[in-house]
Amino acid sequence: MPPRPKSKDRRPRKDKPCPICSQGIEYIDYKDLALLKPFLNERAKIKARRTSGACAKCQVQLAAAVKNAREMALIPYTTR
Repeated sequence: MPPRPKSKDRRPRKDKPCPICSQGIEYIDYKDLALLKPFLNERAKIKARRTSGACAKCQVQLAAAVKNAREMALIPYTTR
């Protein structure tokens, strides 16, 4: 079987920098609502990594901070 021809319309993926790492933030604080709000959608759900552009390490810290802020009633669990 001959090898498949490579598609010409396929472009290399551009990695966008993590918005948290590029600002030089080392620790994501649950009380910093200005930092957390852009990573939540309109239904107060945490955005996915591919949508938010956060790296894996920052996404884990971000999820923990959002969950902690929800427990402290700083961020709602859902919106109607």
